[in-house]
Amino acid sequence: MGFLSNLFSGDRKILKEIELIADEIISLEDATRALSDDELKQKTTEFKQRIANGESLDDLLVEAYAVVREAAYRVIGEFPYKVQLMGGIVLHRGDIAEMKTGEGKTLTSILPVYLNALSGKGVHVVTVNEYLAQRDANWMGEIHRFLGLTVGCNVRALPASDKRAVYLCDVTYTTNAEVGFDYLRDNMVTRIENRVLRPLNFALVDEVDSILVDESRTPLIISGGARDGAKLYEQADKFAKKLSEGADYVVDIKSKTAQLTEGGVEKAERTFKVNNLYDLENSSLVHYINNALKANYTMTCDVEYMVDSNQVVIIDQFTGRAMEGREFSDGLHQALEAKEGVTIKQESITLATITYQNFFRLYEKLAGMTGTAKTEEEEFLEIYNMRVLEIPTNRPVARVDYADLVFGTKKAKFEALIEEVRELHEKGQPVLVGTVAVETSEYLSMMMRQRKIKHEVLNAKNHAREATIIEKAGRKGSVTIATNMAGRGTDIKLDDESRALGGLAVLGSERHESRRIDNQLRGRSGRQGDPGFSRFYVSFEDDLMLRHGSERFEFMFKTLDDTVIENKTLTKQIGAAQKRVEGVNFDIRKQLLDYDDVLRQQREIMYDQRNFVLENEDVHALVKDMVKRVMSDLVSAHINLEEKEFSLDKEGLMESLKAFELNAVVTEQDLDSNDKAQLVDVLTEKAWGLYDAKIMPVKEQFGRIEREMVLRMIDRAWVDHIDMMSKLREGIHLRAYAQGKPLQAYVEEGYEMFEEMQSQIATDVVTFATRVKIEHRQG
Repeated sequence: MGFLSNLFSGDRKILKEIELIADEIISLEDATRALSDDELKQKTTEFKQRIANGESLDDLLVEAYAVVREAAYRVIGEFPYKVQLMGGIVLHRGDIAEMKTGEGKTLTSILPVYLNALSGKGVHVVTVNEYLAQRDANWMGEIHRFLGLTVGCNVRALPASDKRAVYLCDVTYTTNAEVGFDYLRDNMVTRIENRVLRPLNFALVDEVDSILVDESRTPLIISGGARDGAKLYEQADKFAKKLSEGADYVVDIKSKTAQLTEGGVEKAERTFKVNNLYDLENSSLVHYINNALKANYTMTCDVEYMVDSNQVVIIDQFTGRAMEGREFSDGLHQALEAKEGVTIKQESITLATITYQNFFRLYEKLAGMTGTAKTEEEEFLEIYNMRVLEIPTNRPVARVDYADLVFGTKKAKFEALIEEVRELHEKGQPVLVGTVAVETSEYLSMMMRQRKIKHEVLNAKNHAREATIIEKAGRKGSVTIATNMAGRGTDIKLDDESRALGGLAVLGSERHESRRIDNQLRGRSGRQGDPGFSRFYVSFEDDLMLRHGSERFEFMFKTLDDTVIENKTLTKQIGAAQKRVEGVNFDIRKQLLDYDDVLRQQREIMYDQRNFVLENEDVHALVKDMVKRVMSDLVSAHINLEEKEFSLDKEGLMESLKAFELNAVVTEQDLDSNDKAQLVDVLTEKAWGLYDAKIMPVKEQFGRIEREMVLRMIDRAWVDHIDMMSKLREGIHLRAYAQGKPLQAYVEEGYEMFEEMQSQIATDVVTFATRVKIEHRQG
């Protein structure tokens, strides 16, 4: 126990220090209450002036928090508790405040948001969906507006001009996806005035674990153009559906992959009339077949995706929400469309991409709040340099968390679960049944209908009624079945009758792969000292047990039929299985980040180049640098390195210069030098002289054309490069199999490809410059 107390003593010490600051804020309560509305509003102007005179935000914290606390009471009738002040201090410091459900995270957020907005550099409050962004912009935004700050809400439908105005506000409420896509789009514009964002200053991320951990495995991608492969997807799907498991393909449940056996390979070669399926020229066919196998044999409708209005819609595995407008990448979406017989969309080409991990690390300061983050503290520290501090609850938690009930089969588990729902419903106690998948929620709904239990279902298929369903979920006699989406951003409030009956009963239909998601579900009950209880129903046929359970589980599964076990040791074993999965998922996210870091460095160089071109009227000097690079590459390519003395292939070089129409101005005598640098200078001056003379009569008007031309060359090469890097990433594990260091191979090959791309941009620009024809028209 001594070891454990030492482990947490660091946190305790920080919390003690924060508590003292909270007491200072509370000591200003009477003096702040005595101010008139106008005097309170005037404080914002005073604080801004003090910042201009050199005071820091830390210097102002105590006074500013006292002011915004009083403003909250006057505007919305809510007064932040001491624990909320403590949470607000943690957030200002750029860390994560873990606050239990019902402890008022949304009200806590106004404190650091107001303080940081005083700098005038902008604050982004990031939420998981547009409903919450709009709700908070209207509700909490009123407090900021009362104090004289401007507040905006960024939603997907806004045109660029409105987005620009929203981002110029002191406080901007937005979703993580929208601000990420705005950043990518800003780095694709061809005119500086078309950008919408200003430099990224401070982001306060609500449900920080959902956005920075769960969603970080899915990169943001802007696509365009198209490859039409609908026919091949249909053929591959038809082929996959005729195969027999075992004989033609095998499925690995743990890694959720499907692969052809030798027999399957032979079948594919006969079906598609190829001699060797794994010939390089058949690589795209293998890609189509692998996607068809994955779609048909590892993915289930209403679990990972659903079909709605003749299209495949992704279901977020962590929130249970439909992810409208998102697609599985690399052709998997098209394979699912072929499987489900809906219209196959054209496969798009990636134009720009970034992971959430790398996007949010672009902010000067990042903070977050959630009900559950401590289990991922190592990840937050390593990747984002953010500590997780558990803020005490305002009132003691009265909820009882029972040990799991474990059954041999799913059938026995669901029967027992529905029986408990029936008993609780008969006495009127409100019940929330949490499920991992849409499919399970609909199956339980069918069972309840058969038993005449009146209930509501909240899943990706009817999320539009979310607010109405949640509002009624805490009333006497209510039964709600919900996917994980019920665990985020909304409070289930009890009425007095429900409290008297024992509060909200939370029943989990299975354990999620992540302990955090289970804790989120439990946290729906027992808010602000309310009564309630939680219990999970588990079977040995659940995905978690099949994919990640130990061999001991398998033995128990064989001996257990419909008997139920309630055992704390077994619950710990299930927790251990979840820890294993969390470890695997962390490794996947870390690996994704390691690979994306390679692209991040390249992205920063390219975006800096673009910004230089956009922000400078005259890019003439940049074009000259590119001319020098191309001439240097040309000379290097024609030097014989095997010779001891300087040996230049003059004929070959003269031939290469024809591509740039330089053979007219360069003679063989110009190449009579034994010094590479001198030779490069001569060729650069010749090429530059040709170009300069050509554009001289229209030099003033030509600047805009020059900028657009350089931008276009950069963008075209960058899009091709992203596509190439994506393909390299896919195949690198096979390419590096022998040396066993795929990441190192990716770094090295990625660097070579990047250098080649830079050379290609310069070559394209110089080709344009030397071959451009200027026409002089009269009048």
